[in-house]
Amino acid sequence: MNQQPPLRAAIVPVTPLQQNCSLIWCTKTTRGAFIDAGGDLDRLKAAAAKAGVTIEKLLVTHGHIDHCGGTGILAAELGVPIEGPHEEDRFWIARLGDDGRSYGIEGKPFEPDRWLQDGDQVTVGELVLDVYHCPGHTPGHVVFHHAPSKLAIVGDVLFQGSIGRTDFPRGNHADLIAAITGKLWPLGGDTAFICGHGAMSTFAHERQSNPFVGDRVLAGI
Repeated sequence: MNQQPPLRAAIVPVTPLQQNCSLIWCTKTTRGAFIDAGGDLDRLKAAAAKAGVTIEKLLVTHGHIDHCGGTGILAAELGVPIEGPHEEDRFWIARLGDDGRSYGIEGKPFEPDRWLQDGDQVTVGELVLDVYHCPGHTPGHVVFHHAPSKLAIVGDVLFQGSIGRTDFPRGNHADLIAAITGKLWPLGGDTAFICGHGAMSTFAHERQSNPFVGDRVLAGI
């Protein structure tokens, strides 16, 4: 008999910026969450319906418009709570309306039901995900990690072959490098990650080949 993995995930690109919204769910309970519901809410609701998943909460990695512009709207529609990001991103969430007009994306400020901190845990169905505060791209960016699945959802901290931008307000390149090497690498090279834009990768692959945070690059070799 085939054993279902405890967690399943689907990636749904949303907004003109093609941000990877993740639909994750507990296979035992079919209860799930969207991580970074940036927009295109009808597409997201259709994805949940197709997977047979009941959304019980919305999780947020950071406060940028393409990642959470639609989060407050969807939470109100579904009657579910919002958890994340870290409170240092409050100023980004406060300006979602203005940023939405700039980018042509519907954005609405919201107050999360729970701000997250390093070391917190969030639940989705019977799944338990660890929370890591990984500032640099934004000061309140968090990453979600499901250790049993060896899967991390890293937002805009790290990409296949790249890293997050640090030229936004309160971005910090040194903080970003420290978060990647100090928080993500210890999770294990065989950990796969869903990033905010583009294709998935593994931490081992990025340590070997990433031109910004590869081991040889950081060692100055």
